[in-house]
Amino acid sequence: MPTVTVAKACSAQAEIISLLPALKAFARRFERVESDADDLVQETVSKALCHIEQFQDGTSLKSWLFTIMRNTYCSSYKRRKREPVGCVGDLTDCQMPVKSTQEWSVRALDVQAAIDKLGASHRHALMLVVNGTSYEEAAAICDCQVGTIKSRVSRARNHLLEMLGETQSSEAASLH
Repeated sequence: MPTVTVAKACSAQAEIISLLPALKAFARRFERVESDADDLVQETVSKALCHIEQFQDGTSLKSWLFTIMRNTYCSSYKRRKREPVGCVGDLTDCQMPVKSTQEWSVRALDVQAAIDKLGASHRHALMLVVNGTSYEEAAAICDCQVGTIKSRVSRARNHLLEMLGETQSSEAASLH
């Protein structure tokens, strides 16, 4: 390691130590729990010291450290969103329950049978809207008014609920 780099590292270390209170305050913006904020500061300082040669003289060390902290927090946040809660380390150690799909398969067959029992105009309007066609586009396809499509879709939904035994009570229906 060249002498200039060692001197740079020593002065940067001293400045990093003086910036610890500011780093801690900044970490508390990301992490509410004090121990988590301490961990974030520690990880930030560790990364900074490992990559001190990347720090450019004449720039703000504080800004550089804050950037490292923000990026570290964002990376860990994204990682926590992907990992299941309660699993530490390797995901193969974590036994996650898997819900059975049989009930949903049977339910899908029931729904398809109920859809097949709908009248042709109601079924066609419902399937257009369910597949993402706007009411306006569906009206143009069916050569009718938008209100007619909305009415057909509403009636189709109500008939499906009845056939599937999931009719809404009059109180719940009045809320929608």
